[in-house]
Amino acid sequence: MSILHSKKILLAVSAGIAAYKAAFLVRELIKRGAEVKVIMTPDAQNFVTPLTLSTLSKNPVEWAFFGEKGDWNNHVDYALWADYLIVAPCTANTLSNMADGTCDNLVLATFLSAKCPVYFAPAMDLDMYQHPTTKQNIQTLEKQGAICIPAEAGELASGLVGEGRMAEPDHIATFLENHITQNLPLFGKKVLISAGPTYENIDPVRFIGNYSSGKMGFELAKTAFKLGAEVILVAGPSHESVNGFAIQRENVVSARDMYTAMHQHFESADIVVMSAAVADYRPKEMAVQKIKKENDDDMTIELVKNPDILQSLGQLKKHQLLVGFALETNNEEEYAQRKLAKKNLDFIVLNSLQDKEAGFQKDTNKITIIDKNLSARKFDAKSKKDVAFDIFNVILEKL
Repeated sequence: MSILHSKKILLAVSAGIAAYKAAFLVRELIKRGAEVKVIMTPDAQNFVTPLTLSTLSKNPVEWAFFGEKGDWNNHVDYALWADYLIVAPCTANTLSNMADGTCDNLVLATFLSAKCPVYFAPAMDLDMYQHPTTKQNIQTLEKQGAICIPAEAGELASGLVGEGRMAEPDHIATFLENHITQNLPLFGKKVLISAGPTYENIDPVRFIGNYSSGKMGFELAKTAFKLGAEVILVAGPSHESVNGFAIQRENVVSARDMYTAMHQHFESADIVVMSAAVADYRPKEMAVQKIKKENDDDMTIELVKNPDILQSLGQLKKHQLLVGFALETNNEEEYAQRKLAKKNLDFIVLNSLQDKEAGFQKDTNKITIIDKNLSARKFDAKSKKDVAFDIFNVILEKL
């Protein structure tokens, strides 16, 4: 999934021949999962129709301060709505007005109101693009924090060949993705996460397992991706999905499978979060054939201990930040503190089955985070998506 997924992007179109590319840019941004709204300068309608952009974006397109019925198109609302503002094409006139702080149309008023990151894609003829005034205007906007998407070289509307073409729509979308990702807090970090239960086979049709759905671990993986990390998710049997996210998912079944997968990736990981509910024991022998029901009322299955994955990782830990989970039913903080020390963790996430909002197969969780100094931070019940962000906020503090 693109980092643009679910992002709100406001596209501001100014009056240049490259405005026709705005239609393709809207489609490209939506294809990558963004929600798009479009505003225009009044003269931009001469190059591309509001109806075209409205149809493609599935949102109304505005170009004037006041609508036909006298209603006010609020530039402040547009600016507050957007996660990112892209001015494309950004003509020499609009570029100059942005640099000077001129505010005589909806696009310029919205630009001056924007608190989100602003990107602009210049589009003009060769000599205009090379003119010292244009260069100075670009530098002025960059000093103010706006990001220039450089013009590309090629044949221009005048027939000249050189720099000045607005960057192609797919190049703009990719530029935006790369710039956003490189400025995310976990860019360049590898995050290894375990999730879900493990199943320990008794025979070909039966197993020992638990009620874990994997929801918490999957939300952690998605959050790490949204924060810019390279994510590897080692998942036990689960119906949860990371489809659409650029996350490397490795499916495992047993605790020993998970042990192997986690150790395989541990050395290269920067952050490791062990949220899986791993079976502590497995049958000593797995029956090759289905066990038949006998006349005896009782059946005995001899169990042996599974390897402690988290403790083994703690023993190997060097540069990694290692996070564990503890699900307890009594003496919660005491048991969590013991686990924290015994397994050499940086902090532990505690949830209690005594809390109705916490536990397996629920969409909410209620956690306490305990660090190596035994400082406990309690959080209210939240969706597991929000809990994942709380956990990664603590991880970012530790980093």
